[in-house]
Amino acid sequence: MRRSASRVRESLPAILQIVVAATAAFAFAHYVLGHPAPLLAGVVTVSSLGLVRDARPARVLETVIGMIVGILVAELIVLFAGVGWWQLAITLSATLVVARFLSPQASFAIAAAIQSLIVIVIPANVPFLRLLDGLVGGVTALLVTALVPRSPLRAVTRDGRALFAAFDGAAATLVDALRQGDRRRAERGLAKARALQGTVDDWRTALESGAAIARISPFLRRQRFEMQRQARIRDAMDLATRNLRVIGRRVVYLCDDGAARPVAAELVGELRRGADLIAQSLDDISFEPVAREALRAVATRLDPAVLAGPGAVLDQNFIGALRPLAVDLLTATGLPPEEARAALPRM
Repeated sequence: MRRSASRVRESLPAILQIVVAATAAFAFAHYVLGHPAPLLAGVVTVSSLGLVRDARPARVLETVIGMIVGILVAELIVLFAGVGWWQLAITLSATLVVARFLSPQASFAIAAAIQSLIVIVIPANVPFLRLLDGLVGGVTALLVTALVPRSPLRAVTRDGRALFAAFDGAAATLVDALRQGDRRRAERGLAKARALQGTVDDWRTALESGAAIARISPFLRRQRFEMQRQARIRDAMDLATRNLRVIGRRVVYLCDDGAARPVAAELVGELRRGADLIAQSLDDISFEPVAREALRAVATRLDPAVLAGPGAVLDQNFIGALRPLAVDLLTATGLPPEEARAALPRM
């Protein structure tokens, strides 16, 4: 029940956008243009906007073009061949061939085919009337994308928090494995680290979509800086998750002997706490310098020879593997990469 309510709450901006756009398209086609039943004006609007995560204007425009192509092909066939079962077969075949020629996206072809099917099945007395309805719906969808945006920053920040929560869970499991010398727990931590890429990709999609909307919407100009800041954090966290997978594999090797490694566990724990401060900076930028200093304090101590001692090759290699992760996390706080690397002790 809670997940269902959360899903509805997250979709409310998209629902509002779709309702406004479909109503406006229908009203314009019906009351201004005088079309008796402008079905496709609403259908094109709803289908092009949708409830998908990626609401970029380019994606909306591509979907609109696909549907217009389907309507146009069907209108031409109806004009010259009429309607019937064999005309339906020809229309669908022609639409799918044209659509696949124009775009590599399978969704483009399906959108075109659905609209051509509607044109064939539902008759109209005036040629190309439905094409005009489709154009009205497409233009309305694009206008509403800019004028009634979906508050993309909220979705972007939510996806960013999801990544940091998953990163924290993986790091916490690895810390516990190091403290207990538990190989099975280490393998669970590695599995969690390997599962992070999907969350990284979700954040990337949300950021790209939000940035594209912010570029055309006059109401979202103030969100551009925050979008750019979170894009910088995401780029650094993409590298950090990759390095966490490397660290996870090394933790598995270290735990083969069943010995506890409190020093290594504490170092990973401190990096984990720094990442948590970065996560808090998504909502409050004042946490960014706090995270930077906390991570710098860890980075300056990452000297394998000092922390692991002579002869402990596996432990030295592990502490050496923490250095790139520290650099990635420092970069996520806004520190230039060269300054982040300079924070590490010389080896």
